Amino acid sequence: MRIDIGCGTGKESGYLGIDRLQYPGVDIVCDICEGIPLPDNTAEFVMASRVMPYVSDLFAAMSEIYRISTHQAVVCILSPYAHSFPHVSNPLFKQKFDEYTPRYLTGRFFQPSLSPLSPEIPDYPVSPPPFDFRLLRMELFYQYPFDEALYESEELEVLRTLQSNVVHEIMYHFAVIKQEISTEELESMSRKAYPEPRALLERRRRLQNRQD
Repeated sequence: MRIDIGCGTGKESGYLGIDRLQYPGVDIVCDICEGIPLPDNTAEFVMASRVMPYVSDLFAAMSEIYRISTHQAVVCILSPYAHSFPHVSNPLFKQKFDEYTPRYLTGRFFQPSLSPLSPEIPDYPVSPPPFDFRLLRMELFYQYPFDEALYESEELEVLRTLQSNVVHEIMYHFAVIKQEISTEELESMSRKAYPEPRALLERRRRLQNRQD
């Protein structure tokens, strides 16, 4: 089963839609922090596009996503990047996401070889969470003018480290881990193609048209 959490009026085709409000196309109305009315080990893919910043309790929401997901299910999260002034000032955003976030969602972090680096967290030890989401892929989407081809990837890495308002959104693909799994298996999973939010595909097309 594929699940679209926080689908609103734009549920992904072929997905079970979950939202707090009964929009057209929503299949289940619930607050995911209070529980998702689905059995354990139900979902093989979970989409959470531009919704996780709004949840009141991130660990409660992630615990429910973990519970309903099968071992090696994939979870895609698209969220506003924490270090951007429009996102910082948004009073509705309760959760923040950046390159460090994947480190907080597992007690056994895995760094995919083809993904941007998720840096180690200095000085403040992180307790293992009650779930295990291993990073498969992380992608950063830059704001104008940093999304132009004139910037090298190394330049962008330095820019986003030194200043705000460089990155607009960040997307993760995580593997849900409930059994032992090897580094080789995770690396193999990280190299596969996975679904992306429809809104992101439209963003890619706009960027490509501008560069053409």
